[in-house]
Amino acid sequence: MKRIKGLRWWIIALVCFGTILNYISRNSLGVLADTLKHDLDFTTKEYSYVVAAFQIAYTVMQPVCGYLIDFLGLKIGFALFAAAWSVAGMLHGFATGWISLAFFRGLLGLTEAAAIPAGIKAVSEWFPKQERSVAVGYFNAGTSMGAVIAPVLVAWLLYEHGWQAAFIVTGVLGFIFAGLWFFFYLAPKDHPNLSDTERDYILSGQESIAESQSHAKPSVKAIVSTRRFWGIAITRFLAEPAWQTFNFWIPLYFISVRGMNLKEFAIFGWMPFFAADMGGILGGYLSPFLMKHFKFKLVNSRIAGIATGALLMTSVGFVGYVASPYTAIALFCIGGFAHQMISGLINTMTTDVFNTREVGTANGLTGMISWIGGLSFSLLIGQLAESIGYTPLFAALGMFDVVGATILFLLYRGYKDNSIASSKN
Repeated sequence: MKRIKGLRWWIIALVCFGTILNYISRNSLGVLADTLKHDLDFTTKEYSYVVAAFQIAYTVMQPVCGYLIDFLGLKIGFALFAAAWSVAGMLHGFATGWISLAFFRGLLGLTEAAAIPAGIKAVSEWFPKQERSVAVGYFNAGTSMGAVIAPVLVAWLLYEHGWQAAFIVTGVLGFIFAGLWFFFYLAPKDHPNLSDTERDYILSGQESIAESQSHAKPSVKAIVSTRRFWGIAITRFLAEPAWQTFNFWIPLYFISVRGMNLKEFAIFGWMPFFAADMGGILGGYLSPFLMKHFKFKLVNSRIAGIATGALLMTSVGFVGYVASPYTAIALFCIGGFAHQMISGLINTMTTDVFNTREVGTANGLTGMISWIGGLSFSLLIGQLAESIGYTPLFAALGMFDVVGATILFLLYRGYKDNSIASSKN
């Protein structure tokens, strides 16, 4: 069997592709929100309930998805969930009002919740610890790349074929990934195209077999009883409202408050998400850079990157105070860059401090807590945006990550990190 050089990077490219398709389907709603409000006759408050249906389902399902992926295995679990989210996305095209739209949105949340835990588990299986932040940065770039593509693709589908077709087309794309994943993915120990040299390199930077097998089944009680879990969980809880706002509220904000039409937004609305891609990728390289040149320990290098992103996130707090919509987009670009830097590094920390047998469950649990934060803030926007405006809400977003980074630092003080401060190109 032919060996493929750098196969682990091809695997992460496949994960990234699935994440892109996941977020194209997910972000279709935000792009179509203004059209749906008119065609299906619902209010901004009712739109917040549609958004919340996805968020509640996604929140509840993340630890379940993580556990099922740990239990079923990554190959079967990820493919099944991808096929299921495709069906749920297509059903959006048959909505007749906000209630049916919310129901279909909830189904999408139940199924799409598998994407991040599955990606994190793939990283933990295929990468040594010193490369994981880079790998997470690349696959996590799929979240914002999907958001870059969605405004252009969905706007074109809307104007050419109607909003129903936009949902159906973006939904069916997931079947492509489900097929590719099922037929091409195998764990490193089983993959016939993986060279012995690369396999040895991957295993050399992972936990020992004895350590991994000592946790044959993931224990939720053991996971949530640790400070390392709550450091990650609280930081994600405070970071997630920004990303939920970017994905579900920015299109509506620029159209209803800043006076842009959908075509104008499609021209400029992708920029914060492109910046987010750069933040996720460069943030991934920041950690090994700090380890190599400044002798940071592994976990400390993640925390330093998260703190840097938190300081940059304060730019979002000024969005409501600038007169130009283009300056507002620029500030959102800085915020997108900062958020994905934080997101990639905090997700990577799950692979650093939990073993491969429990990493899917641990990531799902922290994801559930983070989405509680995102859900709460989205409902707050729905209740207050039309009365007090977006400005104080954006100001709050600018400070959440600073608080989160501070709590992370405090909870990880004294953490015993025995990782070697080095990396291999």
